[in-house]
Amino acid sequence: MKISDKKVVQFHYTLKDESGKELESSTGGDPLAYLHGYNNMLVGVEKALCDKAAGDKFSVTLQPEEAYGERKEGMTQRVPVKHLQGLPSKNAKWKPGMTAVVETEQGQRQVTVVKPGRFMVTVDINPPLAGKVLTFDLEVIDVREATTEEIEHGHAHGVGGHHH
Repeated sequence: MKISDKKVVQFHYTLKDESGKELESSTGGDPLAYLHGYNNMLVGVEKALCDKAAGDKFSVTLQPEEAYGERKEGMTQRVPVKHLQGLPSKNAKWKPGMTAVVETEQGQRQVTVVKPGRFMVTVDINPPLAGKVLTFDLEVIDVREATTEEIEHGHAHGVGGHHH
């Protein structure tokens, strides 16, 4: 079955930067699952997966506009330290360049610490990978028809997808 709109796709990925350094990978864990055609995936990754089938393995290099967008200047905000999540340990301190997660009305968002303070932290709200050319090594694990409920909700359910 080929990947097209209203199909649930499960895949593994390895993400690399321009120098070929591995940034993250799903290999060894559950594959990622998404509902194709519902803006649940990076534009370039979804385009690359279109018409592929289970068992296909390939790489795609994306320009910023097909991945996390261009970096925008002046995208800093001051937030209370208590709102930052993701310190590696209890006694660790926030340092410039560290990536944190904050809860927003739109859900979780990754931010980069610019200037830590005792009570307030200045963060850059650009996605950490904005402005970067990225390569994704992709392996399609499974393609299936979406259920009526998944189409109504606009996302995949179950392993690697959304759980209610």
